[in-house]
Amino acid sequence: MTVHQQQGTMPTVLVYEDDPGFPPQVNMPVPHPVPQLDTQPFPTAIADAAPQPDGAGPGTEAFRYWVAADALSRASRTWGPLVPSGTQWHASVGRALTAHLDAGDDLNAFYDRRGLWFFRHTVAGVTVAACVSTEVVSHELGHAVLDALRPRLFNAASAETAALHEAFGDISALLTSLQLESLRVAVLAETQGDLELSSRVSRTAEQLGAAIRRGHPNAVDPDCLRNLSNSFFYRDPVQLPPNGPAATLSSEPHSFSRVFSGAFLKVVAGIFRQQDRQDQAGLARAAEIAGQLLVDAVVAAPVVSAYYAQVAGHMIAADQRRNGGTYSQSLRSAFIRHGILSLEAAASLTEPEVARRGPAIAEAMPGGGDDEGLAAVTIQGAAYGVAQPVTLSAPGEERRFGIAGSDPAGGSLRPADPERVATSYLEDLFRRGRVHVPEEHRTQAAFVDDGPSGIKTHEITRNPSGEGLALVRRGFD
Repeated sequence: MTVHQQQGTMPTVLVYEDDPGFPPQVNMPVPHPVPQLDTQPFPTAIADAAPQPDGAGPGTEAFRYWVAADALSRASRTWGPLVPSGTQWHASVGRALTAHLDAGDDLNAFYDRRGLWFFRHTVAGVTVAACVSTEVVSHELGHAVLDALRPRLFNAASAETAALHEAFGDISALLTSLQLESLRVAVLAETQGDLELSSRVSRTAEQLGAAIRRGHPNAVDPDCLRNLSNSFFYRDPVQLPPNGPAATLSSEPHSFSRVFSGAFLKVVAGIFRQQDRQDQAGLARAAEIAGQLLVDAVVAAPVVSAYYAQVAGHMIAADQRRNGGTYSQSLRSAFIRHGILSLEAAASLTEPEVARRGPAIAEAMPGGGDDEGLAAVTIQGAAYGVAQPVTLSAPGEERRFGIAGSDPAGGSLRPADPERVATSYLEDLFRRGRVHVPEEHRTQAAFVDDGPSGIKTHEITRNPSGEGLALVRRGFD
């Protein structure tokens, strides 16, 4: 096949605009301009050499390369204009975030401060390569963007901060899709303008979800990996089980992320309804406004238990500062409907109260130290089969707004104390088999799961800042 030409001169490559889908519901690749990876302030790279843009189609390594490159470029261009000046990748990443497109045999992908790693696996005769889904690629790049903005979230021992990372990844997939006029037109047609409904852009990673579903029927949504169009209501994750079927809410970060990502979709829908024109251009504007408010909020919100509520409160504050509170009701409605803000909390975020906190919010800057503002909590390791005390980085910053999520019985929940949040988080990690404990740190009674339980997201290692051991994150999968 010859090189496709756009407007007669510009070479293009075939890509999926969002996700391949899964037979029989598959999406068709379309031509896009050859992507540029060196996009500031978030330059990316691919470990493999770039093939010629010769129009290679699905099933080829060249096609996988160009889909991934297009997704990386588009996601970088989505977030770049929204972040504060001077934002850059975490220092461990280096100048450019490097993607590895064939990291092994698995149905997975992860970010680990060294790069992005995409796996592939053959299911029912179909090779499911994570790097061929723009949604998966932009999700993983979202982790890296949030790590650049708020690195202290990486090691925070909190189900809620980990879930916000996963929600940010799914939001990255949503906003990257909404960068394209073709997808904005498609979703408006599919939903008849009601963006709260399930749609092509709310359903994340249909192909990967279908592949996982064949072996684990209740592990993912019926038609995708996760759907931002949902009605999950906030619960304190300390009170939730460590895992469960996709139809239920658990403290597992991907599961619990759906509370926040569901609210964010409603934020976009509400802002869209307030635009002068209910067309694809109005949708582009709504997505940009919502993304900007989220970036402002995660830069400023203190890392605490009931973290979702602080991020929500800071989005409302950001709207007051940027837009004079134009979208306040859309924000409050979305967060109340998902229980992230109680009615009492939403009512307390008055214009004078937000203004009073304004100077401190305005001083917030992206970046900072990995453990800056977090509280060191040391627990005995014996209960977990670990030979020495283990230090955790608990979410212990000072709250800026005295707000919390809804108690399902009415009123506001009382946020759990940082030590309980961190201890519950560690216990859930062990119960899910996500912690690697080296042999030298195990007791004789250790029950460490070394079986084929997937990627270990955390490990127990020597405490670099003192005696004993520490829990550190390897990456987000």
